[in-house]
Amino acid sequence: MNPDTAEHWVRVERHADLGRITLTRPAAINALSAGMIAAIDTALAEWSVDPGIALVVIDGEGERGLCAGGDIKAMYDSARGDGTLARSLWQTEYRMNARIDGYPKPVLALMHGLVLGGGVGISAHASLRVVTGNSRIGMPETGIGMVPDIGGTWLLGHAPAELGTHLALTGAMLGPADAIYCGLADVYVHSDQLAALRQAPDSASALALLDHARQQDRSGPVSDWSWVRSCYSADTMPGIMDRLTACGAPQAAAAAAVIATRSPTALVVTLRALRSAAELPSLRHALDQEYRIVCQRLADPDFAEGIRAQVIDKDRRPRWNPATLAGVDPAVVDRHFAVRQNDELGLADSMSSSASTSRSG
Repeated sequence: MNPDTAEHWVRVERHADLGRITLTRPAAINALSAGMIAAIDTALAEWSVDPGIALVVIDGEGERGLCAGGDIKAMYDSARGDGTLARSLWQTEYRMNARIDGYPKPVLALMHGLVLGGGVGISAHASLRVVTGNSRIGMPETGIGMVPDIGGTWLLGHAPAELGTHLALTGAMLGPADAIYCGLADVYVHSDQLAALRQAPDSASALALLDHARQQDRSGPVSDWSWVRSCYSADTMPGIMDRLTACGAPQAAAAAAVIATRSPTALVVTLRALRSAAELPSLRHALDQEYRIVCQRLADPDFAEGIRAQVIDKDRRPRWNPATLAGVDPAVVDRHFAVRQNDELGLADSMSSSASTSRSG
């Protein structure tokens, strides 16, 4: 993918004191390329120090969704090559995720339609997250032999009642009410309110519309997640599968059936990453950990095999290695979390350095 071409899939505009970033690749549900990520991060960096910008809005063209994730085909090609493109993309993307999380101005993300994987990364770390009646939000990475990243382990690791564990392992998608309950969104708006937000002439108008939506939230009831905590509080993947099988709830049986189709290694690493991220001090620490993990997943044949089965050949019959949870080597899992000089992003270090500089000043 030519990064210069990809930049044309992002429209960056100013309207009074509003900065608008719009993904303009609707035919691919605004899937993120390396060039798109770089363009978004550049705009955010410039506006963070621009006194004329009071609010940043992130949106996506088309009715199908804000963003269906990253450019999976490009990841597949990189995994089968030397991995340089994937590593570079992740480095830029994770820095962008951290920038959104710590942004000095309000960031309003319009999470309409599908919001998956990398789409969650450009929206769920924002300070103002809007969902609509057709929002479907999820982290489907285990389906392609990967682990939830872009801060996904941090977000899901802090979700209530082990719901994040369920979402991470199964890749299940949430509607608007459940997304708010899970901590991935803040406000529900009707379609006419979404149109008004998109047309708001300035930050005051946009924030007033948002306040009105908060007062009239009709996102609907939260689903019955009563079975989740007991099933997913086990410490191991075999333990979770045993509990799901024995639970008796139809939802638990369905979840077990889905998990059984996922990469065993990716599942074990995902569970450990979630538990670890919940104890880390910040999103930046979680992103540093995720970068170590994805660099290891990039070298694991399961990643390319998962993309082949789901996206390239579309036979939906991945040949995982190992094929069972019992075959997962603990030493291989440990390697995903080991500090390695070539797989260090250093976001937490840069945060500490900035804080030290600020204190000394």
